[in-house]
Amino acid sequence: MIGFVVRPATVDDAEGIARVHIRSWQETYAPLVEPGELDGLSVERRAERWARDLADGSEAWVAEREGAVIGFSSTSGDHAERPRPVELGMLYVMEESHGIGAGQALLDAAIGDSPAFLFVARDNPRAIRFYERNRFFFDGVSEQFAFGHTPITSLRMVR
Repeated sequence: MIGFVVRPATVDDAEGIARVHIRSWQETYAPLVEPGELDGLSVERRAERWARDLADGSEAWVAEREGAVIGFSSTSGDHAERPRPVELGMLYVMEESHGIGAGQALLDAAIGDSPAFLFVARDNPRAIRFYERNRFFFDGVSEQFAFGHTPITSLRMVR
């Protein structure tokens, strides 16, 4: 799609990724958590973590528009039970950039057509529809994670 470019992330992208990461969490999860739960998120702390992870070899890709990061994806390997060889660990695009194809381009960059799995918040219908369009289906596995003090149920999808 015209208007953005997708490329492998570098350590120099850590702050841009962190901004998207936190803003996307606020846009996506605010309706699912208690008011104020997302107020303490720090771009600086998240950027430090991303810089460390990228320097240590974590794989991530960024979608960039007019020199600014508008989305990112990453693969992960932190689940012991791996129903597929590749895990899509994260894929976030800022709400203002939804619908331009950045999410699809980031998914393609991270995992292509490979057999893969991911976890998605049960109460995130937009993301679920996106993954279903990309041939992912629920396999019956779920897990809980805490967003602040609010438990969120995530469901595993496989392809």
